[in-house]
Amino acid sequence: MQEVPWWQFNEWLSRFVFYYPLLMAYVWMLGGMIYYVRWERNRGNVLSDLPELSEYPSVSILIPCYNEGENVRETIEYLLHQQYPNYEIIAINDGSKDNTLEILHELADRHPQIRVVNLASNQGKAVGLRTAALLANSEILIGIDGDALLAPNATAWIVRHFLEDPHVGAVTGNPRIRNRSTLLGKIQVGEFSAIVGMIKRAQRSYGHVFTISGVIAGFRKTALHDVGYWSPDMVTEDIDISWKLQLAGWAIRFEPNALCWVLMPETLNGLWKQRSRWAQGGVEVLLRYFRPLFSWRSRGMWPLYLECCISLTWAFLVVAMLALVPFEWFSNEPQEALEDLSPHWTSMLLCVTCLIQFAVSLTIDSSYERKSGGSAQHYYWMIWYPIIYWLINVGTTINGCIKALRKKRGQRAVWVTLDRGLRQK
Repeated sequence: MQEVPWWQFNEWLSRFVFYYPLLMAYVWMLGGMIYYVRWERNRGNVLSDLPELSEYPSVSILIPCYNEGENVRETIEYLLHQQYPNYEIIAINDGSKDNTLEILHELADRHPQIRVVNLASNQGKAVGLRTAALLANSEILIGIDGDALLAPNATAWIVRHFLEDPHVGAVTGNPRIRNRSTLLGKIQVGEFSAIVGMIKRAQRSYGHVFTISGVIAGFRKTALHDVGYWSPDMVTEDIDISWKLQLAGWAIRFEPNALCWVLMPETLNGLWKQRSRWAQGGVEVLLRYFRPLFSWRSRGMWPLYLECCISLTWAFLVVAMLALVPFEWFSNEPQEALEDLSPHWTSMLLCVTCLIQFAVSLTIDSSYERKSGGSAQHYYWMIWYPIIYWLINVGTTINGCIKALRKKRGQRAVWVTLDRGLRQK
């Protein structure tokens, strides 16, 4: 058998590293457009319209809190304006070291629909959610973070999916960025529209969703009980519960009208920690559910699993090729090295793809940004996305993968204090 020359193998790897994200960009765009045409284009004014429901079952809104003294009052007071006739609020204080518990008790004394659950020590978000779910009086649960502002009509839009289809186990909402005062904040506004929102729409179109949004998601309690609720030893409980539900045969829906404004990191250190945790949680899920995927019943999840594995491979190859660049410069003639740095048609392809992706996502997503002054003003900053975020995401993917491989199985995932960004008053 004739051996493949190293230069040819290297060329294949280089093409894969360059073309794979471009290919996936068009896959996500196609899926996003399919979703928009099928389910989204005739929704009306998403900031004020309510869906017509056949009934209004009781809903329990769960708010797990750890050191949320600065945010939880605003979160709950905003939550009290839900345009839904039958809901309760269960706030879980998970061993907070600040004044979170005092604020929750104060709010509960003033508003009878608020219940407070106090855990004496830091048990982790998964345990907090499970405790509240077991104490909830409702079949339909909605979980939001302690710094999130849930749109007044969001509950009704989420409940709609559970009423229409008994096989729906969870509904993921549409998080929007609250803090937009720095470059990182502005880039994340475009990212959640052009990347995150587009991918969720596409995955819903193709059949299965990689993960719900942990900051805003609805659940059917029966489905949670069927899969054993959230896993206390998984770093990202939202990714884990998404796979548990879908592998058990439950469907997950994406509801773009269920808006929820959240705080995101606006420092490189905070962003690195957050994305590393997301990457670690994704790898933990890939490792844990490898065996269950052999079941024919789980065949619908195979493409999603394969795409995740290819993405991991791509990240490691990017790092490997970047590490080899200095050696190639020394081994090549100076003229060849300079030629590698000059613009080629591939650079134009990358730019055109980015522009098309941003245009498509802007068309689909602009209506959800009206309350924040429109999204077009933030897409200027997306020019930095391929430069900054691709490199950050590659690094955090590697870092998260190493952490997942080194983590001891069964180790409890507890709360840590995160960078929540700079709020604009």
